[in-house]
Amino acid sequence: MEQQGAIYYDSKHDDETRRKNLYAGAVYVYSPRTSTLALRNLAASMIEEAFTGLDPLRAQYAMPVEHYVDICAPLKPKFIHDPHTKNLVRNIMGEFQCDLEKTYQDVPRLRMVTSDAYLTSGVGYAHHPHRDTWYSAPMCQINWWMPLYDFEVEASMPFHLNYWSREVKNGSDEFNYYQWNSDGRKNASKHVHQDTRKQPKALEDLDLSNGVRLVCEPGAVILFSAAQLHSTNPNTTGLTRYSLDFRTANGDDIQLGIGALNVDSRSVGTSLRDFLRSSDFAQLPEEVVAKYDESEIRDGVVTFNQDAARKQIQELSEAKVCGSVPQ
Repeated sequence: MEQQGAIYYDSKHDDETRRKNLYAGAVYVYSPRTSTLALRNLAASMIEEAFTGLDPLRAQYAMPVEHYVDICAPLKPKFIHDPHTKNLVRNIMGEFQCDLEKTYQDVPRLRMVTSDAYLTSGVGYAHHPHRDTWYSAPMCQINWWMPLYDFEVEASMPFHLNYWSREVKNGSDEFNYYQWNSDGRKNASKHVHQDTRKQPKALEDLDLSNGVRLVCEPGAVILFSAAQLHSTNPNTTGLTRYSLDFRTANGDDIQLGIGALNVDSRSVGTSLRDFLRSSDFAQLPEEVVAKYDESEIRDGVVTFNQDAARKQIQELSEAKVCGSVPQ
């Protein structure tokens, strides 16, 4: 059955049915659960600790943007690679009835979208309309997105469902995932006033007038396919929107090549080496990943692993990423 444009709220579908519908263009929204609130609360506590007494939603008004970047640059990898996050994501998989022996998860990522264009690049990058598959995500990838605080529709993430099965001219053929791991990902904090990192974008005018904007409470979760075109709404609410997201893929679907239809993604490399099996955090066998890695171009970093992350956190913590700024 065609599911393009369908939105399910607190559905009782099992994981297999849910995945099939997501691959057909549906979006799922779930109210907060014990497991999602546990991950939300960890993220919120780390944010609030980093801003030392300031309200994180209004902190942008208390400091120059360079100082805000100095706080968020080490905060993001610190959260991503906290020893508790993998287990908390695994708990979410269990509560959502995913088979832990067949589900592969990546790390949760922390996002901040400040208000009124205070910070739109680097660690606060305001994403243009895109599909995650343009960034070398597998077609069976499912995105899990969670707000950390209350937010208004003006700070939401629009889904452009009218482009689900419609090809968009884009620059994904020039995107190399391994080069992104080597340069683009780790150098985000250097892009404060302008983001010059090479990223795949639409190369044609898009009709974004009918974007579906979903508003949910902290700890709720929105699931959508990596092939779903989405963007960041310009935040004009006066408050920073904080969220986290992570991705999953089912091992059987990876093996069998099941997933959404690829209508326009031509990136180099694959992000599958970043995924770990929920049951024991084992990586996918290399012979499985090789099916998704046809290119011989592997300049850069194949996997942005925890050793690289720890080094990044240390470097950002020991020195201001933007130099000396007024306190």
